[in-house]
Amino acid sequence: MNRIDAELDRNKMDELNDKIIKENIGKEIVLGDGNLNSTIMLIGEAPGAKEVELKKPFVGQAGKQLQEFLDILELDRDKLYVTNTVKFRPTGKSRRTGSEVNRAPSKSEINHFKKYLFEEIDIIRPEVIVTLGNVPLRAVTGLENAKIGDFHGKKTKVIISNSEYILFPLYHPASVIYNRSLKEEYIGDVRNLKNMLCEIKI
Repeated sequence: MNRIDAELDRNKMDELNDKIIKENIGKEIVLGDGNLNSTIMLIGEAPGAKEVELKKPFVGQAGKQLQEFLDILELDRDKLYVTNTVKFRPTGKSRRTGSEVNRAPSKSEINHFKKYLFEEIDIIRPEVIVTLGNVPLRAVTGLENAKIGDFHGKKTKVIISNSEYILFPLYHPASVIYNRSLKEEYIGDVRNLKNMLCEIKI
């Protein structure tokens, strides 16, 4: 990419980010982060408390799991573009403690933020989209009932805004924290992703 194209993409992303913030006043927005020229785009579900605090996706405990993922792939985070489907932290009240806890984004929240996500994808134009968990998988495929358990670790293709992308769904890194039995399967999927990236010379 030449300097002029890079500047155009930066301007487009700045305009998109401004729009997201202005159209979601009252929400603590966590925007995408990383290399706008990346060939790989990682899409999570929604930010958690630490992400909101630091205004950056995939930090804190989930960030540690993401780092393990990057170590297997032998990639630096600054070479990637990382974002979430929903750009604010969906919360509910814990029945046990009454404190604020994360919850899965609702269908209406996903649909509201999906247009921004598709604009992000159009600006980044990655060769490979890696979705982490159910929410981004459903958003990019349009399959509202898709389950990561049926798609994880398998290369497929998806059409977004008339462009075709390689899609490689993975379990969300946080799921490994809460369900240790997924660890071996998750690591195997990441290794499969690494092999696929080598095959297509990324």
